[in-house]
Amino acid sequence: MTQLWDFAGGIHPAENKHQSTTRAIRNAPMPERLILPLQQHIGVPAEAIVEPGQHVLKGEKIADVVDGMGVPVHAPTSGTVENIARLPVPHPSGMEDWCVILIPDGDDRWGERTPTPDYRNHERAAVLDAIRNAGISGMGGAGFPTDIKLRPPKDRKVSTLILNGAECEPYITADDMSMRERADEIVDGLKIMAWLLRPERCVVAIEDNKPEAVAAMVKATDGTQIEVAVIPTKYPSGGEKQLIHVLTGMEVPSGGIPADIGVMCQNVGTAIAVGRAILRGEPLISRVVTITGEAVAEPGNLDSLIGTPVTDLLAAATLQEPRLHRLVLGGPMMGYTLNTAEVPVVKTSNCVIAASAQELPDPAPEQACIRCGMCAEACPMELLPQQLFWYSKAGEFEKAEHLNLFDCIECGACSYVCPSSIPLVQYYRFAKGEIRVQQAEQLKADRARERFEARQARLDREQQEKELRRQERAKAAAEAQARKQAEAEQAAAETGAQDERAAKAALVQEALARKKAKTTEAAAEAPDKAELEKQLAQAKSKLETMQSMLEDARAQQADNVEKLERAVAKNHDRVTRAEKALADANAAASSATQSTD
Repeated sequence: MTQLWDFAGGIHPAENKHQSTTRAIRNAPMPERLILPLQQHIGVPAEAIVEPGQHVLKGEKIADVVDGMGVPVHAPTSGTVENIARLPVPHPSGMEDWCVILIPDGDDRWGERTPTPDYRNHERAAVLDAIRNAGISGMGGAGFPTDIKLRPPKDRKVSTLILNGAECEPYITADDMSMRERADEIVDGLKIMAWLLRPERCVVAIEDNKPEAVAAMVKATDGTQIEVAVIPTKYPSGGEKQLIHVLTGMEVPSGGIPADIGVMCQNVGTAIAVGRAILRGEPLISRVVTITGEAVAEPGNLDSLIGTPVTDLLAAATLQEPRLHRLVLGGPMMGYTLNTAEVPVVKTSNCVIAASAQELPDPAPEQACIRCGMCAEACPMELLPQQLFWYSKAGEFEKAEHLNLFDCIECGACSYVCPSSIPLVQYYRFAKGEIRVQQAEQLKADRARERFEARQARLDREQQEKELRRQERAKAAAEAQARKQAEAEQAAAETGAQDERAAKAALVQEALARKKAKTTEAAAEAPDKAELEKQLAQAKSKLETMQSMLEDARAQQADNVEKLERAVAKNHDRVTRAEKALADANAAASSATQSTD
């Protein structure tokens, strides 16, 4: 027998499950139009891949997530895309979001399907891709993409796989009736997930207030190694962390995930969707929804196409308008009031409560906290709801976050037991929303700063590269200028040498020309040689005469000896000059003759 543990806190609200378990699961009627939100899961919204006027077949992909975490959306039936517009979607704020509006053609004709009954002969990655392409996300919680959840990190081996059939919320019986009537499909899906994860232990957890579901699951798991664990009825035992503690005695660390301790939880509806996707090739296009409350005459569970407006489901359950006081999507503990019944069923929709005024009366006015501590005793996460309330109300979100605000699973147990009727969960949701907004703004600012710093770094780098290129260009220009100047100087030097040689040659030529001209002129101007010889003969004759007269005077001792001596010397000079003139004339004549030659 499986050993069980108990978790802290918890409450026992009135169940009111019997209202919707007296009838078998029925097929919801085909609506006149289907509203298919593009955001039906945690992560990136899908993008429409169809256009208005386009005809699609049942199971055909109409929206997909190209990049990021998410799963596609498929056509629940064959028909024509009427429009893609913003319409109200299931959300506590009553917000609008992009939706594909599909008008059924009544043929309900399937498109191409590719079942993989021999999945064990395929690669696990291919099976996970098939689960992703089938658009399967968690159908019991926030809608986390199932294929990503089935891909735990390699360093986190999943030793225990838990199928959550606790369904602890009052009123909701979708999982209960599914286990009663579709136990074999649940086991098929569980086997596929177990083949993917290879855990050491597989457990189906069911609260002890569902004996029919327990019996059906025990029968379906007969002959397998799957355990069926019957756990005590206590809210919120269906919470992931609480259920893990009940079955294993281990606690998921604050801020962590079950895979951190080797455990994984999947929902009953998710198991059915996985089995149909792999064994039949059918994408997630429908789910079981509980329609209950005192304002409907025929409460029960309807197998509804994704995108069916809530008004159609209420009509199928025979809504009694005069009795309707509040319309709640989800359970009375964690659900929220719908502003309109025109919102569609999405993959995470499990219950619609059409409550009368006596069934779910308006909450009493909020009063001052009396510090009774009942909220702390009821908290299954062992938090401090009172302090979280003070900080959330005062806007001291950092202090609330330090008190592990995000560990709150918003089960509503604290609000349920509060004698002052303080809507504690609403305060916590508000604080979480504000913190997420601040974190998003901080992330946006950080990314903007990173982009600015990256841009500045890029500009600085470009400026440095530009300066480096400028310096290189300047250096290259200087080198080119130096080479050009050197070449010019070399050319100038060569030209100067040539000019100098040419000038010298010209000077030589000029000198030679002048010399020749001078010689010619001298030759032209030189006295006649015969005349010079005549003058020389006359000078010599006169000299001989003067010498003879000097000798006679000396012999006679005449008084004119000195006068005659001077005359002799003078005539002697004349003879010398005449001889020199004749010699020069002879030399000039000889030079002229050589130059001419």
